Amino acid sequence: MSKKLLKSAIVLAVAMLFSNAIIAARERGEKLTFRDEFNRASETPVDPTKWTAEIGGYGWGNEELQYYTDDIENAYHDGAGSLVIKTIKKDLPPSFSCWYGQCKYTSARLITKGKFDQKYGRFEARIKIPRGQGMWSAFWMLGNNIDKVGWANCGEIDIMENIGREPSTVYGTIHGPGYLGANGIGAPFNLPNEQKFADDFHIYATEWTENKISFYVDGNLSKTIVPKDLPAGKKWVYDHPFFMILNLAIGGKWGGAPDETTVFPQTMMIDYVRVYRR
Repeated sequence: MSKKLLKSAIVLAVAMLFSNAIIAARERGEKLTFRDEFNRASETPVDPTKWTAEIGGYGWGNEELQYYTDDIENAYHDGAGSLVIKTIKKDLPPSFSCWYGQCKYTSARLITKGKFDQKYGRFEARIKIPRGQGMWSAFWMLGNNIDKVGWANCGEIDIMENIGREPSTVYGTIHGPGYLGANGIGAPFNLPNEQKFADDFHIYATEWTENKISFYVDGNLSKTIVPKDLPAGKKWVYDHPFFMILNLAIGGKWGGAPDETTVFPQTMMIDYVRVYRR
């Protein structure tokens, strides 16, 4: 098959899958409110009307080892329908400082803050995560009032997190005032027979209503959290719009640093991000 025919076949297949997703959403009584299918030309940057690349090297309190950039080498379209977030090990100038000193890795952290947020609904992405000790990939959300009330009073919903030393496990978690960090509320989801999430794309989603947050992996319910699951006297802070984040971190308090087994570069590939509202 020629490259032109192959590309046409891929485009048709993607269109059919998206059409099926819209039909399923309608059957659930939902309307599509945000979508990025990442069907842009190869080596082009993220859509600036939807995403902003945050820049910095201090890991936002997580003691991560990467410096987030807005460079095309760290976040770009592959021309085959995916967004690629790539982490690269490289020598950086002294101005690229991390919490421990000079950074040795670059990566990307993309947010929809100020461009899209939503209160309640279904937030979904199809992602192929990286592999290796020290990788920490995530698809998650923060309350859009974070600049006013701070973290974790704004609320955090982690739709998918993976640390490389646990290749068969992803986590869905919420964080809020009094139940944050290691005390977040959630659950792991494990693939059977020691399959690895990095071997293929998987669909990660949360369905969020006024008094319930549910996490799904490939359509399988992983965990449902309701206000009574919070520690006594703690506040349910999921009553306002949240924005989305895609990022690939290195190291940090939870995942630990890369070691001699870690191979660079590593990539996090995102096939699509879609949001629905009832």
